[in-house]
Amino acid sequence: MTDRAPRPRRSDFVAWRRATTRWRDDDAYGHLNNATYYELFDTAVNAHLYEATGLDVRAQPEIGIVAETSCRYFREIGFPAPIDMGLVVERVGTSSVVYRIGLFQGPDGGPDEEAAAEGRFVHVYVDNTRGPGDRPVTPLPAAIRAAVEPLLRS
Repeated sequence: MTDRAPRPRRSDFVAWRRATTRWRDDDAYGHLNNATYYELFDTAVNAHLYEATGLDVRAQPEIGIVAETSCRYFREIGFPAPIDMGLVVERVGTSSVVYRIGLFQGPDGGPDEEAAAEGRFVHVYVDNTRGPGDRPVTPLPAAIRAAVEPLLRS
């Protein structure tokens, strides 16, 4: 028997965003394509950073690069219903942030509604002044730390 984390619920997440699904998001089997889940995770994290910092996070001297992602799938979702993306921060380190993103689709079932999928997304901050191939790890910028610490939940 494995020790699996419980299926996340709406109440486990702090920040919210809604995404509109598109016809092309579904695969040949009629459910959301796996790659689209990862696009949603990326959008949830970076949209929060843009809004919370007011900065173009791509143009900063330190940028977050994706070091790890994963997804746990619980049930099918897809076009045409919108998807609610819940965001929470699991850990803030010296140079990294670990996010969890819950995907919910359908009528809002309240705080106990279970996620259709949950992503794990790790940003590691690197020096953006030298260019690709020469980006050493750098401490988390103060603006990013201020944007993610309010999302921390154990």
